[in-house]
Amino acid sequence: MADNGSDVSTEHAPGTPDEPQGPVTIAYIAETAGVSIPTVSKVLNGRTGVSSDTRARVEELINRYGYKKPPGSRNTTMELVFRELKSLWAVEIIRGVERVASKNRVGVMVSEFGLHDAPTRTVEDMVGRRPHCVLSVAQLSDDEREQLSAKGIPFVVFDPTEEPPDDVPFVGATNWRGGQSATRHLIDLGHRHIAMIGGPRDVSCFRARQAGYTSALEAADLPTDPGLVLHAPLTSEGGSEAARELLMRSERPTAIFASNDLQALGVYQAARELGLTIPDDLSVVGFDDLPVVAWVDPPLTTVHQPLTEMAAAATELALSLGRGERPAQIGVEIATTLTVRGSTAAPAKKRKKV
Repeated sequence: MADNGSDVSTEHAPGTPDEPQGPVTIAYIAETAGVSIPTVSKVLNGRTGVSSDTRARVEELINRYGYKKPPGSRNTTMELVFRELKSLWAVEIIRGVERVASKNRVGVMVSEFGLHDAPTRTVEDMVGRRPHCVLSVAQLSDDEREQLSAKGIPFVVFDPTEEPPDDVPFVGATNWRGGQSATRHLIDLGHRHIAMIGGPRDVSCFRARQAGYTSALEAADLPTDPGLVLHAPLTSEGGSEAARELLMRSERPTAIFASNDLQALGVYQAARELGLTIPDDLSVVGFDDLPVVAWVDPPLTTVHQPLTEMAAAATELALSLGRGERPAQIGVEIATTLTVRGSTAAPAKKRKKV
């Protein structure tokens, strides 16, 4: 782990040229040596992966300033941060994190940064706990990333909501491929009038799922009708309202691809209210493969997003960064797969009128 740059080891009188104007920190040594904080951490902990010239330069600065690792500076707890814990996804993510953390004998502290919390206060609190590393199940702002980096605390973003900068470690899923495979499955069954219920337009993973949907239609030489794409909240209520609008049209779709499983369950509700049977009158595909969707009637065909495997991979990445290692890849996408169940079938020759 990179040591906390705020720890005090030696003080120097202010005003000395090229000398620190206060406490010597690991961050100061890294900046002076022209290397990263994890590199200094490797030297301090006697680890390999540092060239002899770099090691000599860092050791010379450590000796010059008499820097010593603060006692108890290494924390064997990683912090898992959610913006919202009240979700069906949280349990799957925590399961993957715990699997890897326990194998590495690292504790896990789960935090929730509520949407209305003051971001500065919550990040300061987290920094004060000096975790080994941070796994954030939410996008980190520029300011939050800067605060963590300044203290030498490595972090990984899980399933980022927007394209992260090139130097930000992340783990996501193949959302574009998932959207494409869901739509291609419906096309292969014979559907030609396929609607989609999209997610928030400003979230990259939902834009990618919609792009996959469009790509599959274009590859099959099917028209891409913007009127067949409605955007809705990621809830069963949102899915139900959007599906009701689609299904009450004079020429209703024979299939709907929903951006997540909760929206898909809302499609089920709207279909029942309108007297439609799934999959005889309407095929439905979701996205996520939450455990509950295998038990609905009929069981939902959905794109399996391997949340537990994604969380495990993100934890491995975060822990390796915490050890001062430089992984071969800091951006990882885990493959999605289509799970076919009973909610999809070939379209009926005669569709029931609403």
